[in-house]
Amino acid sequence: MKLTTTLILLFSATVAFCQDKAVYDPTQVFDPQFLNAPGNEYRSGSGAPGPMYFQNKADYTISCTLDTVKDEISGTVTITYTNNSPDELNYLWLQLDQNMFTTTSRSHFTTPVGGGRFGNVEFPGGDSIHSVSVTEHKKTSSPQYLITDTRMQIMLSEPLKGKGDKITVKIDYSFRVPQDGSDRMGITKTRNGKIYQIAQWYPRMCVYDDIEGWNTLPYLGAGEFYLEYGDFDYSLTVPANMILTASGELQNPNDVLTSTEKDRLNQAKNSDKKVFIVTADEIGTTSIRPKNSGNLTWHYKMHQSRDVSWACSKAFIWDAARVNLPDNKKALAMSFYPVESKSDSSWGRSTEYLKVSIEFYSQTYFVYSYPVASNVAGRVNGMEYPGIIFCNMRAREGGLFGVTTHEIGHNWFPMIVGSNERKYAWMDEGFNTFINIYSRDYFNNGEYGGDKSTRRVAELMSHAGNKTIMTYPDVIDGKELGNYAYFKPATGLQILREVVVGPKRFDYAFREYIKRWAFKHPMPQDFFRSMNDALGEDLNWFWKEWYYNNWKLDQAVESVQYVNANPDDGADITITNNEQMVMPVEIEISEENGTVGRVNLPVEVWQRSGKWTFHYKSTSMIERVVIDPDNKLPDVNLNNNVWSTPTK
Repeated sequence: MKLTTTLILLFSATVAFCQDKAVYDPTQVFDPQFLNAPGNEYRSGSGAPGPMYFQNKADYTISCTLDTVKDEISGTVTITYTNNSPDELNYLWLQLDQNMFTTTSRSHFTTPVGGGRFGNVEFPGGDSIHSVSVTEHKKTSSPQYLITDTRMQIMLSEPLKGKGDKITVKIDYSFRVPQDGSDRMGITKTRNGKIYQIAQWYPRMCVYDDIEGWNTLPYLGAGEFYLEYGDFDYSLTVPANMILTASGELQNPNDVLTSTEKDRLNQAKNSDKKVFIVTADEIGTTSIRPKNSGNLTWHYKMHQSRDVSWACSKAFIWDAARVNLPDNKKALAMSFYPVESKSDSSWGRSTEYLKVSIEFYSQTYFVYSYPVASNVAGRVNGMEYPGIIFCNMRAREGGLFGVTTHEIGHNWFPMIVGSNERKYAWMDEGFNTFINIYSRDYFNNGEYGGDKSTRRVAELMSHAGNKTIMTYPDVIDGKELGNYAYFKPATGLQILREVVVGPKRFDYAFREYIKRWAFKHPMPQDFFRSMNDALGEDLNWFWKEWYYNNWKLDQAVESVQYVNANPDDGADITITNNEQMVMPVEIEISEENGTVGRVNLPVEVWQRSGKWTFHYKSTSMIERVVIDPDNKLPDVNLNNNVWSTPTK
């Protein structure tokens, strides 16, 4: 018994030692079974939408009023929903996002003590649903419905047929506007009045797709949104002394703007320099409003959008400038901010930041899809909606540029490429953080250019028990969300572009992905397959290691052996891959006679094992061999990246 116990203990210690010591297994990363499910009629194996791809449509007509005494919004939304799927639907699912802001919501109970950016504070808010009616096949009825947290299920008296059947849902509702809306909306008190940044402000359709049917994950805070595309026609009634901006294009400028403001807007549409529509000195005067008592109704329309949002205040300075798009198209960039933020070291340059960012993304990836873009200062640190973004009124200089170029970048991901943010935050935050790397370099010849080193991600990879990029955002600790939803995905794309395939090939494939999935709903596999297809590369090893796992990279120089013991005959250099992650290898070799050469090895050298020997035609003694000489890769152990001639 003692002998057996001893053997077991020895065996256990040996296993533990082997587990602690990383051993590279090429079959784990070069896995032929990974991502090999066949494509179908909805989503092609090439990563493109299939011939039977469908997408339902939600068109909205909304009328609402803001009560600034009660800080309450009341309104009516009429949704015309088109079921383009092949399935009959016996019920509909809608999102009631304001129900997050109650003391009984799932968000409230899952917010850690001490809160956090998306924490639900003690606020007695939520949607009050006053009436619901449904018109289906010309018959109007009051349906049964159930509200569960942030979701509403409407039972239909007869199925909504597939392939184009329509239904109309009309809902009367109201809610109190939270002052701190989980950093996505809210109310800010300023010297000249409140700023209202309004979002998630009307009942919205959940997405019904070919992957899950109804997508009904609750709104907890960190996980953002997954929405159908449609057309919006909406009217917003607010106090007459307020300036309002919203997603889309204003339809009734004659009713809500003065002749001076209209003239200045026309100047701005033809100016690359900002033009003030309302100056700081004009705030609070009667001259900037058609009337100064009662209410005014602002009417907006937006085509092919997944959402709309808006903001209003009597404290706004308002400036604007022209945006120059490809093919001589134009748009308008506008900024709205209080006098506290008016300096050129702060929001005085907001429109410039917005304009140049839109121009860069339009030239590089896909043309901006809306006629107007607004940047609104307030309490929200940074949040995006189609055609309008919210940024913090205290942001300055590089900080304001960074948040502006990031939030407007979201008009490409996920406003144009409509991914499921509730599940896959990296498909909007990561992609957007990636394109921000290059907008920083572009703006004013790199005025706010940042550190592009990918080595910073090495520390993240070394964390024990860390999450993967594919983890739900709501599952990730709030302090780590930036790493797994933003930083690591962006760094991976940067490495793929600059190291693995090269900028020209990557940019073509990336633009192809955007073009294929513009105003559609891609899944992660669609992105991976689309890139593989357009690049002509099987990059499944990269997708598996970077997105699905937390493997580390450790490339090393093991030895240098001269052929026939003569440097003039060349040298055999052996390198190793000591961890599970693989990457192509770039090696710099310095010789005694001053010759410096480089060797680039493809990732396939690691397909058989973690050791590779290659021949180098040296002409003298080799003094130094360096792996990754330009610091492009996140190697976790730099101590073994350099080999030097042994000293005697």
